Amino acid sequence: MGLFSKKLGIDLGTANTLVFAPGKGVVLNEPSVVAISIPDNKVMAVGDEAKVMIGRTPDTIIAYRPMKDGVIADYRVTEAMLRYFISKALGKWSFIKPEVLVSVPAGVSSTERRAVVEAAIKAGARSAYVMKEPILAAIGAGIPIQEAMGHMIVDIGGGTTDVAVISLGGIVACASLKCAGDKIDQAITDYIKKNFSLFVGDRTAEEIKIKIGSAVLVDDELVYRIKGRDFITGLPRTAEITTNEVVKAIESELKDMMKVIKNVLQETPPELASDIIDNGITMTGGSSQLRNLDELVFRSTGVKAKVADESLLCVAKGAGAALEHLDTYKKSIIAKR
Repeated sequence: MGLFSKKLGIDLGTANTLVFAPGKGVVLNEPSVVAISIPDNKVMAVGDEAKVMIGRTPDTIIAYRPMKDGVIADYRVTEAMLRYFISKALGKWSFIKPEVLVSVPAGVSSTERRAVVEAAIKAGARSAYVMKEPILAAIGAGIPIQEAMGHMIVDIGGGTTDVAVISLGGIVACASLKCAGDKIDQAITDYIKKNFSLFVGDRTAEEIKIKIGSAVLVDDELVYRIKGRDFITGLPRTAEITTNEVVKAIESELKDMMKVIKNVLQETPPELASDIIDNGITMTGGSSQLRNLDELVFRSTGVKAKVADESLLCVAKGAGAALEHLDTYKKSIIAKR
């Protein structure tokens, strides 16, 4: 192996891709977006540069998200995206083929897992491994997953909500829901359309969620000035939306998420369930940062919940840690090439 063996942990997400280099930390965090020019089918931009183009492109360019609900929807574009992220993360060492560990949602099929491994190898990895997201999230959140203790992890990203109970390094019960950050943004867009007769883009909806959103009703409401297009006059117009309106807008999406958490708790063996009551539920992923989401989880399940530190980075950090200690995690690692 020697000096020239680079390792990269990759959290290949629906909304963002993060790359973690052991010893360096997260070296890259960019949107999982690729801009393609239609006439010649060429990749024009990837990541941050491509995201800026969303909703602002002429007809000849499409800004495209190759990951749908946490799995590869477009293989060729995903490969191009991975290649870009890997070489950018390696910087001046980009001539070295790295060892790569990529996260996949717990619910993916073996075919989908192979697709990820192959995309990574084609994108320039020397060897590629995949590991399930909830396990990586748990490692990244600092949970001692190897012990005979039940821990529940709820990983809420852009495309999927993964709920898993982990003990002895493996997943005991889990469920995955294709409803997460993106669906919440969509619900906000729909609400504004229905109640304000305004069209707003995805980025505005996401900003509303981040700036003023909450999972439960609050007494001190925040206000956001929406700038959008009136769909009766077709002209730009502004309106104001408050926190509790956002709570109403995203209620049913959050209810679906709570249902999944409850289902997994109901499937959990009693010994582990008692551990979870003691340890609480750990929440990771970017969308777990929605205000008061931990409070909603507590109200829905009766189990206390806490959001992990740097929750957006947990999966990437876990991937980096797992790469450094491959032998420890042998039994949870799949598909080596």
